[in-house]
Amino acid sequence: MKLLTVDTIEEARQKLLGSVTHGNTRRWISSELIETGLALGRVLATDISSPEDVPGFRRSAVDGYAVISADTVGAGEALPVLLRQIGMVEMGKPADIVLTHGECAYVPTGAMIPEGADSMVMVEHTEPFDGEIAIYQSTAAGNHVVRIGEDLERGDILLPRGRKLGSSEIGALAAVGITNVPAYIPPSISIISSGDELVSPPTLPGPGEVRDINTTALVALATESHYRVVGIQSVKDEEEALADAVRRAMTTSEVVVLSGGSSQGAKDMTECVFAKIAGPGVFTHGLAIKPGKPTILGYDEKSDTLLVGLPGHPVSALVVFRILLSWLIKQLTGLKDPHYIPAKIACNLAGSPGRTCCQPVALVPDGGGYIAEPVFGKSGMISTLTKSDGYIVIDMNKEGVEKGEAVQVFPWGF
Repeated sequence: MKLLTVDTIEEARQKLLGSVTHGNTRRWISSELIETGLALGRVLATDISSPEDVPGFRRSAVDGYAVISADTVGAGEALPVLLRQIGMVEMGKPADIVLTHGECAYVPTGAMIPEGADSMVMVEHTEPFDGEIAIYQSTAAGNHVVRIGEDLERGDILLPRGRKLGSSEIGALAAVGITNVPAYIPPSISIISSGDELVSPPTLPGPGEVRDINTTALVALATESHYRVVGIQSVKDEEEALADAVRRAMTTSEVVVLSGGSSQGAKDMTECVFAKIAGPGVFTHGLAIKPGKPTILGYDEKSDTLLVGLPGHPVSALVVFRILLSWLIKQLTGLKDPHYIPAKIACNLAGSPGRTCCQPVALVPDGGGYIAEPVFGKSGMISTLTKSDGYIVIDMNKEGVEKGEAVQVFPWGF
């Protein structure tokens, strides 16, 4: 039996990146102009600058009275300052009032502050008194005033390249009148699961059969990771059937993922299939990671297709996809790394010297933070996923982590 000659995670990543960034790279980094309202979940292809000052006029941050701050010096509960109200400003209307000393004007939250005024006094600190307004609190220039451009100045970066657009980002774009944005086109991906034992999820498995978990889980993860799933297939462990499935997928996809068939068993033929139909073919067979060692990476230059053979066990497949393919998208688009949750490990935990160890954990609230409880189980056990909230990474050069040590928990969600 041929032993796997493994790559470290960093070596495999650099080979992946090198494969898709030489020669014809346009398919991997192309973008399109998309309507802002339809851009939810898309990734910005360029920095977006504000075309205008926000706000474009001085706005009140409170309900109250616009005043000249010098007029309020010495005001207090025992001795208020009396100012003559000369009008009020309506929401959505220009302030056509000009204040002079001894005057004030009512301004609701968000409305325009009239010329001459340099401060706002909250309505709670005022009271109508014999045709005038009693001011019970002194104020300073600029108090409760949102100045022109305080939120954004014209030319400021509103959203950077690589930002994934959520509801907040789309709202911010609408606020400055941007109705179309350049967004990356998600790379196309086909997902193939192989195994004589696999049946579709609605099917009741017979003796020796199991439901195909990987296809459904990988489709969801690929979509989360900003890929566009264009093909899904389950194939028996027959070399020609696998080769045909991969060939067909290569005509429509920039990435073809084959789950299962990547280790060194008698029917594990992914490497043979990739080597037969792709050129230059396989460049990684084995990854220094636990779980996920039997990972195969290849590339077909003619079709500009990346070929990825993932382990058949669900936990291994998902972890390797995140570490390699989710990482690749971030490199190509500028997407930020996933947020991690700081925690303390619940017990001593051994690493796996020579291999990066990814250990599923459950998060347990502890005061203002979290304790990370390791969830142990073989990589083929689906309960390992359902009982855990994410995973920690123990470096290949580290023997392990000690109870109470600070760790970073990467949630399963992208």
